[in-house]
Amino acid sequence: MTTTETSLDTVFAQLAGATEDYVGAILELTDREKTFLRVTADVCQGTLGLPFTAHVRTGLAAGVSTADVRELLRFVSYDCGYHAAAAGLERLADVEAELGIARPDAEPLDPELLTPGPSPLPDAVRARLDELDAHFTGFFDLQSRMRAGHGPGTLSERERGLVSLSVDVHYQTLADTFRTHVGRALRGGASPEDVRAALRFNAQFGVTRAWHAWEALNPMLADS
Repeated sequence: MTTTETSLDTVFAQLAGATEDYVGAILELTDREKTFLRVTADVCQGTLGLPFTAHVRTGLAAGVSTADVRELLRFVSYDCGYHAAAAGLERLADVEAELGIARPDAEPLDPELLTPGPSPLPDAVRARLDELDAHFTGFFDLQSRMRAGHGPGTLSERERGLVSLSVDVHYQTLADTFRTHVGRALRGGASPEDVRAALRFNAQFGVTRAWHAWEALNPMLADS
């Protein structure tokens, strides 16, 4: 429960505090992953005021730097949209200024990665995209090239999967993309229980969204 929440509404602060205590006790996720999931929810839902600031501050207290959050926002722009991620970066810069944190520099990407070409996009995903539109496949290839582990400060495969499936929860895109992102998390070393933990954690950002996500996830993990 923060002082700001209490000043806004005492009972709301109690509700939010009890909720955060309950989901914050989930053991399968690291503090870094919890910070990433919080900030992802903020960007997807456009909550870039008090919640975003509180989540960045909580991350800092747990050892997650603003450079780490910048890495997340660069990555998540693929799924949430560049306009939404840009708004998140703008707000992050404000928070850095407020806290006296120097904006971290990043080494630019190799120009070769910024042009169309082969990518690590899985064959099954490429085939599905080709059924939709070849230009759209090319867009996915470009995004994958830019985020293929060649660039500065990349997230782990597990982190990418947990973040990406969370974007699906917020936007309720719970079919092919959700299945693909759950698979990414599993390939990155997350267990089925870790994936379930991410969904449990996301319930605080909208219980009805989480409900529908459980209806999609449980059949996917039925044999796990």
